[in-house]
Amino acid sequence: MHRILIFGNSGSGKSTLANRLGKDFRIPILDLDTIVWEPNQIAIRRTQKDSAKDLQDFIENNISWIIEGCYSTLIEAAIQFSTEIYFLNPGISKCLENNRNRPWEPHKFKSTEEQAQTFEFLQNWIQQYEERSDEFGYSSHRSIFNQYNGRKHEIIA
Repeated sequence: MHRILIFGNSGSGKSTLANRLGKDFRIPILDLDTIVWEPNQIAIRRTQKDSAKDLQDFIENNISWIIEGCYSTLIEAAIQFSTEIYFLNPGISKCLENNRNRPWEPHKFKSTEEQAQTFEFLQNWIQQYEERSDEFGYSSHRSIFNQYNGRKHEIIA
């Protein structure tokens, strides 16, 4: 049984690692963006209660899974069920480069043009990772990683 949590800054490689492990283990993947944001609406967040319910449903309906995202509140809700965690921490410049090379994400955007409209915002947001004190910031992710007593990996490069 694999129950893997992957978290880190935007552009850190979470989706890439999740997809690779998902294929290797043949298990479902939950991208937290898909339960946090209103469908077909950019930057309109669903209620925490609704997101938490969808997360719980995913965990309960799958014996093995991979969950990836940057939302510490949801990661903390899922961590008690995990068998392994990955903290992706390749540095700001690598995250910015990965964001520049990000393929179209059809599960988030209707078109490549719509995704491109968020590029500058996301680049700025990525640069603030180490300064943010919210659930998306480095300090929150570091705390989760440090407190976890199970099998864990920090990927720096």
